[in-house]
Amino acid sequence: MSLPASNVAQSHFNSFYSEHQTWLYKWIHRRLECHFDASDLTQDTFLRLYERREIQSIDSPRAYLATIAKGLISHFYRRKSIEQSYLEHLALSPEVFQLDELQRQILIETLTELDASLDRLPAQVKQAFLMSQLEGLTYKVIAEHMQVSEITVKRYMKQAFMQCLLLMEDDLFE
Repeated sequence: MSLPASNVAQSHFNSFYSEHQTWLYKWIHRRLECHFDASDLTQDTFLRLYERREIQSIDSPRAYLATIAKGLISHFYRRKSIEQSYLEHLALSPEVFQLDELQRQILIETLTELDASLDRLPAQVKQAFLMSQLEGLTYKVIAEHMQVSEITVKRYMKQAFMQCLLLMEDDLFE
């Protein structure tokens, strides 16, 4: 009697995990130099792999795992950078604007998602959006700084706002 397909897939995954988990942990740990973060990212890597259910088709398991892990490490560092910038800004803010831990985590996650979403835009669009929203510059000043027309800045802003709306829409339907 043979095992059901789901049990076979689970068995393949368990074997794959056992065979590569220690190597992947060491690989990530060399890059992060933190036991806890390396453990978390190792598990996140295998979780991504498990969700894709592609284990049998992987020709080079370590290269495949390293590719997934590189993306997660990049996201990890981006999130750390955003969190650090937020904390530095928060330290300069009056106590009235202090948030509790849950609010902070939600805000940092939102900023991380927004940053990733804006990275999908052309560099000039992102630059114009950040100059407007973070520096409070007018479209005219942005146009002069970027050496483009004000109409172009308006187009950039429309594109950036559409990206933000798509991000908000994704959050509404999750």
